[in-house]
Amino acid sequence: MLPVMTATERPLGRSTIARYAVGSIGTGGFGTLPGLVLVFYLTDTLGVTALLAGAIVTVAKVWDVVIDPVIGYRSDRALARTGSRRGPMLLGAIALPVCFLLTFAVPEGLAPGWAALWVLVAFVLCATAFSLFQVPYIALPAEITSGYDNRTRLLTWRVVVLSAAILLFGAGAPALRRAGPDEYMGYLVMALVAGLVIGAGLFIASFTAPKGQPTTDAIRATPRASAWRGIREQYAAGVRVLRRSAPFRALLSTFVLQALATGLMLAAANYVAVWVLHSDDALTFLFLALIGPAILMAPAWGAVARRVGKERAFAWASLLFAVATLGLTPLLFVPGAWVYLPVALAGAAYAGMQSLPMAMLPDVVSVDAATHGEGSAGSFGGVWTAGETAGMALGASVLTVVLAITGYAESVGAEVVTQSPAAVAGIAIAFSIVPAALALTSLATLARYRLRRTDIERAAEAQEETRS
Repeated sequence: MLPVMTATERPLGRSTIARYAVGSIGTGGFGTLPGLVLVFYLTDTLGVTALLAGAIVTVAKVWDVVIDPVIGYRSDRALARTGSRRGPMLLGAIALPVCFLLTFAVPEGLAPGWAALWVLVAFVLCATAFSLFQVPYIALPAEITSGYDNRTRLLTWRVVVLSAAILLFGAGAPALRRAGPDEYMGYLVMALVAGLVIGAGLFIASFTAPKGQPTTDAIRATPRASAWRGIREQYAAGVRVLRRSAPFRALLSTFVLQALATGLMLAAANYVAVWVLHSDDALTFLFLALIGPAILMAPAWGAVARRVGKERAFAWASLLFAVATLGLTPLLFVPGAWVYLPVALAGAAYAGMQSLPMAMLPDVVSVDAATHGEGSAGSFGGVWTAGETAGMALGASVLTVVLAITGYAESVGAEVVTQSPAAVAGIAIAFSIVPAALALTSLATLARYRLRRTDIERAAEAQEETRS
């Protein structure tokens, strides 16, 4: 059994909040750019069919889902052995910019099939590097602070930076892409600049990981297993936290459904700008409308959570998102600038849908640790990251299925094509009705989350009594 590694209640310094939040420059950038441009890059520059483009993204993300629980388990073991989760985080921060550049470095003129294989291999490596950072990063809040409100504060500012990063990358990527002499070089310039910024954010945030004392006795007490038994144990650790924690299952299910909704909208945004609004600049305006309110509303959702509780505030944010996306339905019939208003409402809701569940996750971890006496933050983080990754990936996959069904026509380089009314309608529906339905469904799973402030405070008190 691994030792319990949770934070004692102490003042949460501004430098800690700032370093942790800076990591969201990297996570926001990596979460935004592939979802925003990768499918479009494959279909409209490399000439890859929509279904194959979706399969590439899905395979890379499935690989992420496979390795995240393993990374989470090994992160817990590394914490016990070395006293810190910093090592894998630094490795991921250094490797990711290189792999990200390779993803968008497909040579001009390469046949679509070979181009698809190139992107698949590079993006799988990229996803692996990101997971090495992201899984321990998700586990850190439970170790940085044990306070119910402190966790909300920590994650609120993370989401402020995350929202700013999404705006920076979402609005800036099209400009960088246009800076090249052609589409191929444009994507390469974008990948180089974005990769360096992403890597810098991850590198700085890696030093938020506390440096504690190794607990090698816990490792020695565990018998050495064969490689196969070791892998089985790593997945078993993830299954255990899912089976024993009903609040975690409810929170994860809700977050995955919402990741599916936001992933679908993110992947569809470029298509909406080009084929529904008929403006390349509309992509930048969509991101301004989405993320501007998110930056302003993240602290407001924190204040609401302190007043009514995180779970109730999270439900309100989810309902607002559903209403806002449903309000995008007329886009199918009367596209126009009015679309930015419901997108702005969705952005205001998105801030709460990100900060509140992330602030609730360390509460779930601490209650589990108080109940079971195990330091499993890494396993929780691994399963959580796998779920989030699956949701975002399936969002892009759902879009490609819709595109294929409605007859979307792919193109190579600067080739000009015309989309059918059915294809344009599919894009509009994927941006409005489907995300609204997913958000409404997520409210049903959120209703099963039973933890309240008193439960978390009792868990913190029990852990303090155990230490003393």
